Order: sequence, then structure tokens, then C-alpha cells
Amino acid sequence: MTAASRQSASDPSCPTDLSVSGPTDLAPARVRTSGTVWAALGIVYVVWGSTYLAIRVAVETMPPFLSATARFITAGLALAALVAWRQGPSALRVNRRQLASAAGVGLMLLLGGNGLVVLAEQDVPSGLAALLVAAVPLWVVLLRRAAGQRTPVMTIGGVLLGLVGLAVLTAPGLSGEVRLAGVLSVIGATLMWSGGSFLASRLEMPANPFAAGVYEMIAGGLGCLVVAALRGEPQGLDLATISTRSWVALAYLVVFGSLVAFTAYAWLLQSAPLPLVSTYAYVNPVVAVFLGWLVLAEPLTWPILLGGAIVVAGVCLVVRTER
Repeated sequence: MTAASRQSASDPSCPTDLSVSGPTDLAPARVRTSGTVWAALGIVYVVWGSTYLAIRVAVETMPPFLSATARFITAGLALAALVAWRQGPSALRVNRRQLASAAGVGLMLLLGGNGLVVLAEQDVPSGLAALLVAAVPLWVVLLRRAAGQRTPVMTIGGVLLGLVGLAVLTAPGLSGEVRLAGVLSVIGATLMWSGGSFLASRLEMPANPFAAGVYEMIAGGLGCLVVAALRGEPQGLDLATISTRSWVALAYLVVFGSLVAFTAYAWLLQSAPLPLVSTYAYVNPVVAVFLGWLVLAEPLTWPILLGGAIVVAGVCLVVRTER
């Protein structure tokens, strides 16, 4: 998910609707779109929750940063073609500052944030990774407070509760059940994602969030390609060793994780109450843990269950207070 799409929540003039325009009468529109809102929310719940499982399957036989490169560049180019087709090539037009901002945010979110998650999921269960990533709203609150913004007491309480949950979730790494380096990589990814999200609200981003998403994904994909080259992944790549299920997982990440769910989320920001949309932050990890247990037989240890419950409770408190 790209942070630039959040701009649409504060800028209703952004031309973000890729679908056919609906009726102009407000009351009938609410009735007709209520089912659509829940359908879009269901997509965000399930698809984004399932991306952790898909990443885990993809990196079974794929080099991590090369798989991220393929995902984001393919999705970015596909989204660019879709925007140009539905809104015209002018919708992708940006100035140099907007391009630089989108590229910088994309590198923080997709290279630093998602890239570290992809790397870590070679050793960390997908459910544990999702629960650690659920702490992103907590870091954003701390960044906002460091920037001088006033923070309600309930929000601080939610952050502290969530940090306790993170400490519990780190226990498998400390005990040797999973690699501590992998756990720390995911925590580092959440810090990068939070920083990118924080900066996106302070930089001059492209007015069209879909265009911003295009440049973020392409920049992030190119950044992943550079890291892959530095790690020697292209030299060691043998396409014959990549399993069919890894290819399927990568295709799922491109089509559903980076296009379908992204479009649904950006549309929801303009069509549904923000508190309702924000619930994805604590529904996604629950979905991810369930799918990891169901599909990959990932163990549900007490640190994962207890720490996950504490983190989700903390995020829920933050979201409800900050809505």
C-alpha cells in the first residue's frame, strides 16, 4: 500500500476514480454504494492480510529483492497504463518536486519497508511478520509527537500498550525459535514504512494518488533492483529452480496485492468513513496469522497469540482515538 493514496482523504478534488462516475444525487448514492463499500473493505481485509502468506511462499525459491523488483515495477507499469487509459496521459503529469517526493517516499515504503519484510520472511513466519508490521500506526504517532503535534493521553496509552505487545512478539527471536535478525528486520521495516508515511503528508506529492502510487512503485522497484544487484541475486538466479507456487504467489502479489487492493483502498478513502477504513490496521494481522496457520501450518505459540492480541488492542485504541 502506498502512503500517497492517503492524500485523497484530505483532497476530495483528486481525480482518483477509475470507475464510471456514479449518480450526483447524494442520498441515492449512499444507498447504492453501501454494499460496494463493504465489498471493497473486504478486499482490503483479506487481500492485504494474505500478502504476508504470498510473500512467504514467493521467497521460498525466489531471491527476495528480485521478487520485490518484479512485483513493484510490474504493478507500477500496469497501474500507469490503467490511469492513462481511464483518465488520460495528463493524469500522470507531475513536476520535478512531486516526482522527487514520490520517489523518495516510494524508496522508504517499498525498498525499506516492504523490502525488509520480504528479506525477513525467509526466516520469520508470515503471521509473526504481520503482527510486527501492525505496529506501524504506533510509530507514526511517535513521529508526529516528535514533530511537535499534541497527542491525546488515550493515544499515548495505545502506543505504550502496543510497544508492550512488540516486546512479547520479540520473544521467539530471543529464545531462538526464529532468527532474531529476521525479527529486527521486520521492526526496521515498520520504522521505514512509518517514516515514509509521515513524510508523505509533509512533502509536495502528486495530486492524483494513483499517479503518486505509480511513481512510488517504480522507484521502490528500481531501488530493490539496485539492492538485489549489490547482493549478487541476478548472478545466482536460476529460473529453473523457482517453483510454480512461487510464481503464482508473485502473480498474486502483483495483481491483487499491488493493484486490486490498492485501488480498493484509495477508493475507500473517498467513499467511506475514515474510522471504518482504518480498521484494516488491526484486521490484516489477524487474517495473516490465520492464513499462515491454515496454509503453511505455522505454529501459534503463546508469544504470537499474546503479543499479537496486545499489539492489535493498542492499534485499535490508537485508531479509535485518532479517527
